[in-house]
Amino acid sequence: MPEPILQMHALDAHYGDFQALYGVDMEVSEGEVLAIIGSNGAGKTTLMRSITGLLSNEPSQITYHREDISSLRADEVAMRGLAMVPEGRQLFPSLSVRENLMIGAQVGRKGPWSLDAVYKLFPILDERKDQQSTSLSGGQQQMVAIGRALMANPDLILFDEISLGLAPIIIKDIYDALPGIIGEGMSAIIVEQDISKALSVSSRVYCLQEGRVSLEGASDTVSREDISRAYFGIE
Repeated sequence: MPEPILQMHALDAHYGDFQALYGVDMEVSEGEVLAIIGSNGAGKTTLMRSITGLLSNEPSQITYHREDISSLRADEVAMRGLAMVPEGRQLFPSLSVRENLMIGAQVGRKGPWSLDAVYKLFPILDERKDQQSTSLSGGQQQMVAIGRALMANPDLILFDEISLGLAPIIIKDIYDALPGIIGEGMSAIIVEQDISKALSVSSRVYCLQEGRVSLEGASDTVSREDISRAYFGIE
């Protein structure tokens, strides 16, 4: 196995007095696609927020390329090569498609992703580049959110509920585009409630249940029975 680029060590996460993650141990290797599954409230989005600096963490709980990033701000994490496609897309409604995409480039990292590269991946965005971003369909808005993250030229991209609220044909289009997104050694974490989709594109899978890791294994070897037990906490 390649050396891990991202590691979580006994990661806890809190919202005030409420604890959302309990001692999570997890790692992602270079070039790996990791799937995170679990029911609503299992801690998936909290995990993404912790990794990207949107939640503060205790020292030494998260390392990236052997650097402790636990206490870094979100912009500092982004500058080190992590980018997230957030749940619900979170586009800037007052900005055009092109302007939303350019926000991702503000971290100033060099790499293969540019406006032309994003437009080649999602040609509809080139056609709609001057439109207000939130005037697009849900699937097209998701493409903008993905393109914005790619414009940061990350080494590791995180997709939080990539197919949430989208029609099946749009979900297929997004997943068909993934090989063109996750290439050149890029690593990815995909949070997904569609278990079949998650397993089909990943090499390993973790299941979260009530803020704890309840399953970890190779995506092509874990059984549906194992997943059901981990997903629902059934003994």
